[in-house]
Amino acid sequence: MGTDWVWLIPLRDLDADARAIQLGAIADMSLLAGQERFVGDPLRMALAGLAEESRHPYVVEAGGNASGVLTLQAGAAGLAGWPDDSSAWLLRGFLIDSRHQGRGLGTLAAAAAVEAARKLTARHQSGESGVVLSVNEDNHAGLSAYRRAGFVDAGPYLGGSAGPQRTMFHSFAAAAPA
Repeated sequence: MGTDWVWLIPLRDLDADARAIQLGAIADMSLLAGQERFVGDPLRMALAGLAEESRHPYVVEAGGNASGVLTLQAGAAGLAGWPDDSSAWLLRGFLIDSRHQGRGLGTLAAAAAVEAARKLTARHQSGESGVVLSVNEDNHAGLSAYRRAGFVDAGPYLGGSAGPQRTMFHSFAAAAPA
């Protein structure tokens, strides 16, 4: 039972009641065994996103359910091994709830994150050229989802605490995946 769309709900744009509902759904999200190596606690990531002005946290919604969470951060691309902080948005804290994995939602959400970042760049006239992320080399599902979403491998990154990673980039100029 797949879906061919996702919505990204910006947590900052919600009123207090709607935000509380979404944060409750995020708190209920879980990871599959072993995934904690690749991503942190969903609620902690969303709250960190709300606490820092440069971060833009989103709930990934599919089929009427909160299915994941991600954050776009400005001025922090170097955290993914990118050569400078400000030429790309950093996609971080990205996960799909264990109950919703295996349906292609990671690919759809990653592609939607690129479009959300493109809109943020236009709104703020901030000049980023795309979205960068780092993904652990052992996270085969993540690597595959990012490739299907149009991200390209930009080389190894050894600066993270989670072991050897790949830096991946999606240019705003790149065509959307078919």
